[in-house]
Amino acid sequence: MTTVSKSELYRQLPAVDELLRQSAIEALVAREGHAATADAARTVLARLRQEIAARQLDANGVALAVSGIADAIERQLRAALGYSLRPVINATGVILHTNLGRAPLAASAFDHIREAGQGYSNLEFDLETGERGKRDVHVDRLFQKLLAFDGGTGQPALRTPGEPKEPALSERSDRRVLARANAVSTIVVNNNAAAVLLALNSLAEGGEVIVSRGELVEIGGSFRIPDVMAKSQATLREVGTTNRTRITDYERSINDKTRLLLRVHRSNFEITGFTEQPPLEELVDLSRRRNIPLLEDLGSGALFDLRTVGVTGEPGVLDSLRAGVDVVTYSGDKLLGGPQAGMLSGRSDLIARMRQNSLFRALRVDKLTYAALEATLLAYVKRDYAAIPALRMMYLSKEEIGQRAAALAAGLRPPWKAELVDGDSVIGGGAAPSAVLPTKLVALTREGLSADNLATRLRMGNPPILARVEEGRVLLDLRTVFPEQDRVVLAALGRVGE
Repeated sequence: MTTVSKSELYRQLPAVDELLRQSAIEALVAREGHAATADAARTVLARLRQEIAARQLDANGVALAVSGIADAIERQLRAALGYSLRPVINATGVILHTNLGRAPLAASAFDHIREAGQGYSNLEFDLETGERGKRDVHVDRLFQKLLAFDGGTGQPALRTPGEPKEPALSERSDRRVLARANAVSTIVVNNNAAAVLLALNSLAEGGEVIVSRGELVEIGGSFRIPDVMAKSQATLREVGTTNRTRITDYERSINDKTRLLLRVHRSNFEITGFTEQPPLEELVDLSRRRNIPLLEDLGSGALFDLRTVGVTGEPGVLDSLRAGVDVVTYSGDKLLGGPQAGMLSGRSDLIARMRQNSLFRALRVDKLTYAALEATLLAYVKRDYAAIPALRMMYLSKEEIGQRAAALAAGLRPPWKAELVDGDSVIGGGAAPSAVLPTKLVALTREGLSADNLATRLRMGNPPILARVEEGRVLLDLRTVFPEQDRVVLAALGRVGE
């Protein structure tokens, strides 16, 4: 058997000019342009040369590749000219899936983005005075409504459905908390890490920040509290141990360099067993007695009562402010259900210091983020929680999901095997790491296809569908699938079956 040399195989490949004269490729030129088509042809030819060089193609392989080169160029064009950022269907049951963009936006957010983005807006212009304004006023007015207290009862001015009434604040603390709540301000930066950085730099640059060793967290993307602290030009002062920290540990560490007390939500993990953590009220009391501001990094930060969806022990923004925390930082695209952003809410005098920091300009958000955030907050003000997709998914019952799951399973034909099984959805995004929401799963198997192979085919489809694989089955959780996507999932399964 004669082996064809590499040089002979290279000569079998057509030149770019020759390819562009082929009728099928001339049609691509007419549709996509000469430059883009020529570039795609060069890419395809370069890939074939690499395969020849690696001895992955023989003479027959080259001939076959050349015969289908027009299709290969068309596929390359689609890949080169198409969007890389694509919509996917999330059937994992993780509501705030970080890798899938976290919280989906409300329809009203898209409408407002279009209004604010397609022309000019009053982003930093005061229409009443005709003078330059501040961009944060568009959402600060809404945060003030959502984070305000009713001075007569000591209750928040707005409560989510099912939120229990709490007793009036004690006489010792009611004046302090209500006075502070009436002066709550909020500014917005590009994410919660930026919010923490801005707060630390504004309030503690050149000084010390006291934080428990059990709260020196690392979350996704290698974001570490000690690293952010170093960038802020503040000095970290660790107290306590990994599992046990007492209020006396904080108090003994206060010195003339102490500028801030920091409490960090542990986000995506829990410490259980032989543990101790001072109640938030003790930290608030210490900060008042020693006149040192208390900053709390909540991470997710809910503006609704998570107990209404069966999640307990997860503090909300209003809970922290009501308890007396001076400044709270939290995310926009997690439990809030809005766009990526980082919020700082708290004492107006401290927020004013952050607004005056030159870092604020570097970290601020644009008009599109403000538009999406304003629309999301308006849904809260109107108490239209169903308009916020992430909240709507959290409130779905197991029975509602089960009805949709049964309809999807009924639409499948052999060789598919579909079974409805009990399971759990999770909130995700570092929020309530141990909390689960009961759900009904569609467990899929198909003869001739392994679970991993099936999951891969779904992921590589159009649109991509992301599912879970457990115990040799593909599991679909429709909690995170929009109802109008059920038929798309069914059609995709039909194509995989073929």
